[in-house]
Amino acid sequence: MSRGRWAAIGALAAAGAALLAITAGGIGQNLVYYWGPTELHAAGPKAVGASIRLGGLVAPGSIRKGEGASHVEFDVIDRPGGRVHVKCTGVPPQMFREQIGVVVEGTMDKAGYFEGRRLMVSHSNEYRVPGDGEKVDVQKAMRSTQGLDERQKPQEP
Repeated sequence: MSRGRWAAIGALAAAGAALLAITAGGIGQNLVYYWGPTELHAAGPKAVGASIRLGGLVAPGSIRKGEGASHVEFDVIDRPGGRVHVKCTGVPPQMFREQIGVVVEGTMDKAGYFEGRRLMVSHSNEYRVPGDGEKVDVQKAMRSTQGLDERQKPQEP
């Protein structure tokens, strides 16, 4: 073979090896898992230190605000009965309240709680445009976004 072909084969082999190294070494660090409390507990030690998006509902009576506006602690629950305590350093969104859906980005700590860096809430995507001539009750709309509307409050068992 000519010297040029050996150089081309060597360059392709080097590029392939570099691509393989980048793929194998870097992809694990860039994965972000999306788990609920039950899956998080099932993962065990694998969850500690991993980048995780924890999803579920804020447990009733679990919200404790820390010093300042940027520290909040609460529990996240899911339907199978899982529960995870979250300590979040991010500023909670204005709509944050009990029994609202949340997604918290962070990692599981060795001490057994979830360290949240970013807190997002999910809300109803229902929107109805007022009809022609229909009067809009602004106070009622504001109460519903704050969870104060009677229809949005959970029913006592």
